Amino acid sequence: MLVYLIRHGETDQNKQRKLQGQSDYPLNEYGRELAEATRDGLADVAFDCAFSSPLIRALETAQIIIGDRKIPLIEDGRIQEIGFGDYEGLCCGREGYNIPDKHFQYFFDAPDKYRVPRGGESFEEVIARTGNFWRELTGKPEYRDKTILIATHGCALKALLANIRPTEIKDFWGEGVHKNCAVTIVKVEGGKVEILEEGKIYY
Repeated sequence: MLVYLIRHGETDQNKQRKLQGQSDYPLNEYGRELAEATRDGLADVAFDCAFSSPLIRALETAQIIIGDRKIPLIEDGRIQEIGFGDYEGLCCGREGYNIPDKHFQYFFDAPDKYRVPRGGESFEEVIARTGNFWRELTGKPEYRDKTILIATHGCALKALLANIRPTEIKDFWGEGVHKNCAVTIVKVEGGKVEILEEGKIYY
């Protein structure tokens, strides 16, 4: 099995440094251009099927990359973004910062100290649900020899990788969040999982 994990294209909220979480925002024009460039870069990949977060920014990214391929696109809520609860839509950028928790930056800088906002999710919860998805996917014999596209989000993608290579919460972000439309390729064979490439961009 070859799995291509991709973070969705850019949205206006990405540019504005607003927390999107599980709120449903579309790609902006530049985000669509990034997805189109990535589609062109992956033109020779014979995908057999695709999975996507049900959130439109991931779903639209998957649809653009699939292009003319006649393959199933399956939505799965387990690979949607981390929920920020009451903080969704708020700005975490230096200009316009309006999150009531002055320590919210721990989300990025010290994940092990992150305090989950009301109605939000912890890193552990996102790792658990994405792990449930990953184990189910890789455990199905019908996908064993398939090439699969997975369109997801920055934190959810890192959570998937935390299931592939066990990661302490304090090290969750590693080298940082992947860029919009960055592609990570994972090979699953004979019970062995190998990350062939991580965070590759085609634009």
